[in-house]
Amino acid sequence: MDYLPIFADLKQRPVLVVGGGEVAARKIDLLLRAGAQVRIVAQALSPELEQRRQAAEVSWSAQAFLPEQLDDVFLVIAATDDAALNAEVFEQANLRHVLANVVDDQPKCSFIFPSIVDRSPIVVAISSSGKAPVLARMLREKLETLLPNSLGQMADIAGRWRENVKAQFSSMRARRRFWEHAFAGRFASLASAGKLAEAEQALQQQLENAEDISHNGSVTLVGAGPGDAGLLTLRGLQVMQQADVVLYDYLVSEEVLELVRRDADKICVGKRAGSHSVAQEETNRLLVELALQGKKVVRLKGGDPFIFGRGGEELQAVQAAGIPFQVVPGVTAAAGATAYAGIPLTHRDHAQSVIFVTGHCRPENNGVQWETLAKGQQTLAIYMGTLKAAEISQQLIAHGRAANTPVAVIGRGTRSDQQVLTGTLDNLEHLAQQAPAPALLVIGEVVSLHQQLAWFGHHPETDGTQRPSVVNLA
Repeated sequence: MDYLPIFADLKQRPVLVVGGGEVAARKIDLLLRAGAQVRIVAQALSPELEQRRQAAEVSWSAQAFLPEQLDDVFLVIAATDDAALNAEVFEQANLRHVLANVVDDQPKCSFIFPSIVDRSPIVVAISSSGKAPVLARMLREKLETLLPNSLGQMADIAGRWRENVKAQFSSMRARRRFWEHAFAGRFASLASAGKLAEAEQALQQQLENAEDISHNGSVTLVGAGPGDAGLLTLRGLQVMQQADVVLYDYLVSEEVLELVRRDADKICVGKRAGSHSVAQEETNRLLVELALQGKKVVRLKGGDPFIFGRGGEELQAVQAAGIPFQVVPGVTAAAGATAYAGIPLTHRDHAQSVIFVTGHCRPENNGVQWETLAKGQQTLAIYMGTLKAAEISQQLIAHGRAANTPVAVIGRGTRSDQQVLTGTLDNLEHLAQQAPAPALLVIGEVVSLHQQLAWFGHHPETDGTQRPSVVNLA
């Protein structure tokens, strides 16, 4: 981070503003809203600031800046059109270890003003570290439309009730769940409608009727998508932000894991060929054990949990233990990786169907219908198939699929370092050996559209991601 985001208490603290024009007036308005004692140094005051002076909201200390004016102030703002004066204010402030802000001169700022969404006492601050203030303003405008004006009133009420809730619930987890329920339930609805007295009554009823929910655990299966955190669903993000503990696998990207609630426990239960893996039975046991401890458990899986994710097996164990559960679907790798590679899974000219296949089956259930898979005019999307790429290629060719059928191996699909390796069915093994993990095999005529439709990372002006590597071995 270029700047540490903090919220400063300016109530009754002296703040110096050098400058008396419109720019200074805008900064002074923010300072007064925060309760600061504003001192102005300026040759003249704008009409707005003159009105504030006459109303005794600010004091006009002097017409000329002197370094000693900084000796007893909390921070200083330089808002003049004199670059040399602004630089002097900044230098003198630094000598005295006083925070300084020179308006529109980011290198001469030891603190900066963010774009603010004010729902006091809820305040959201957005900063680009001075690099893209227009972008920060646009983000603020979006948040303004999303955050209801009632948030501040809800926060005020919650503040008054904190001690009552603390007295009712001994554990922090139970208190958090009480407030989560309140902010998503009837209390929030009444407060949003301006019915504040009724909102407090609803809070009282919830408190009187609440059981100690710290003993009521649950499990939620969440599809994390194929890698790009932007493909995570809104519901998935909400659940992850409420989790006490998250069990995740190796396919979940670091970007997605960054979105987990900061104080949640994170446990890796991944499986990876050739390295230490957690047995499926152990994962099932952990899910049940943690939920029975009263925790909100999120099982975070790459892609979609019900498509080759063993999500069904895990929920069978959870259901047998009588634990409540839910499922949040995710973008499966075949849909996400091929879309980012510019390869449509179906196309009227090339493929009228698509088959999702796993390269790993239980040994006793290895009866693969190669005749069906080898048919033309269809797309095969093969998960976890790199280790068996040679067998897949040989069997498909032996059962009638042309050796020159287009294929692609998409490594680390949807991520900034995505690689798309294309070729033909007879060199599938070679492609699979070069692809970074995790990788998806795509077989079918639709792969020929990749060069025409590839878009991910190809347009820096509209997409800031790194351009993925593309290798053609046809």
